[in-house]
Amino acid sequence: MRLLALNKPFGTICQFSSHETRASLADWVKVPGVYPAGRLDSDSEGLLLLTDDGALQARIAEPRHKLVKRYWAQVEGALDSAALNTLARGVDLGDYVTQPCRAEYVEPADTLWTRTPPIRYRAAIPTTWIELSITEGKNRQVRRMTAAVGFPTLRLVRVGIGALDIFLLGLQPGQSADLPLDAPWKGLA
Repeated sequence: MRLLALNKPFGTICQFSSHETRASLADWVKVPGVYPAGRLDSDSEGLLLLTDDGALQARIAEPRHKLVKRYWAQVEGALDSAALNTLARGVDLGDYVTQPCRAEYVEPADTLWTRTPPIRYRAAIPTTWIELSITEGKNRQVRRMTAAVGFPTLRLVRVGIGALDIFLLGLQPGQSADLPLDAPWKGLA
């Protein structure tokens, strides 16, 4: 069994088959027989796990297992504590209400790599970085949550899955590494 961590670059689609206009996982991962455990939209970046084990893939990806996924979102505007509390309590997205989650401010400082291309910059509109820790992971959930409280996401980075942290792994965009299965994150299995 193999477990591979990839820092998925912005603009990469979560499939191995080629795409006419976007990079695919095949451009970054040369290990045969592994498949993504979950997805990240092409406009999201960060930690993606790949494995050749179907049971492990389900354990990581399926919301019923309640594996926490941590995201850093750079949102447009000065997100206030009321909006942060609403995110934490759960947000009505129309088709469902999100589960309560952990929501807090974060300062990426020098920890976070530069995105290519960078987000749009507007001198008159500030941005705020927040961390959301969720267990659901529905389609575009974090982006929909921040938009629902009035602060659209400009940049979204998955920084953690369970006990795994992209910064502790030291992976830059496009880099991947095999993870030993006897490490602290073995609880994924």
